[in-house]
Amino acid sequence: MRYPSKIVVLLCLICFGHAMVGQSVFDKWKTIDDRTGNPKGIINIYEKDGLMFGYVEKILEPGKENSKCTKCEDELKDVPVVGMEIITAAQKDEEGEWKGKRLFDPEQAMTFRCKIWLNPENPNELKVRGYLAFIYRTQTWLRVQDN
Repeated sequence: MRYPSKIVVLLCLICFGHAMVGQSVFDKWKTIDDRTGNPKGIINIYEKDGLMFGYVEKILEPGKENSKCTKCEDELKDVPVVGMEIITAAQKDEEGEWKGKRLFDPEQAMTFRCKIWLNPENPNELKVRGYLAFIYRTQTWLRVQDN
């Protein structure tokens, strides 16, 4: 009777391992405009040297697919938004939240401090908060589900 119990344990480990993979912030996320509720783009968030980075993978707004950073200055002036890094070198804190000094909004050409964390009630929602002085705004991004 030991053989069936090993199968049950193996199945539990496989299911648990799959659930843990889905709990990572490192994935593709659909941004949602918190004012209109419409999807705006796909952001690919990845880890490099223990830090969080993210870039615009795709623009979902009709007619804006080939947008350039027209309001930007210096080296970002008229650079395509697709491929642009918008999260730079955020660090994970003791509470499991990622904090950084660069969350870039190419539409406004503004840089914010940021705090990013998974919604504890739904790991398919990413909370992204941008700070400018004492004012902040939080968006909920949705994990892109593979088809």
